[in-house]
Amino acid sequence: MEKGKIAGIIEALIFTAGNPVSWKELIQAMPDIPPEDIRIVLGELIQEYQCHPDRGLSLIEVAGGYQFRTKAEFAPWVQRLNLQKPARLSRASLETLAIIAYRQPVMKSEVDAIRGVESGGVIQTLCEKNLVRILGFGLKDLSHLPTLKEIEE
Repeated sequence: MEKGKIAGIIEALIFTAGNPVSWKELIQAMPDIPPEDIRIVLGELIQEYQCHPDRGLSLIEVAGGYQFRTKAEFAPWVQRLNLQKPARLSRASLETLAIIAYRQPVMKSEVDAIRGVESGGVIQTLCEKNLVRILGFGLKDLSHLPTLKEIEE
């Protein structure tokens, strides 16, 4: 299969996925294409999106997979498109949102400790309303986390 077609398939798979698409998932979705061809085309796609600074999207490796991300510089225009009524929030949601806003970046366990209750459901609701995002610091995998010694320093 020609590279252009493979690139199109990869873009479609990653674009339509809600979460980062792993290497294994790409290979499983394209059983007729040699993994080496997928790897080469994927690398070329990543490079292509990086080489064009005026493009609104970037293709990055994050959380063990690949995902399209909107470039931060285009956020004002994206926000205009997503204008919605202000979200009505419960007291627990406001409390959790305040903790996240003032302590960011913050882990769920820290929010739980400050509130004194489990906050998973409230955080999920805030995520669904697009008021907070779970970023994971853009790490490729857990091996890129800082060591305890680095955190203490």
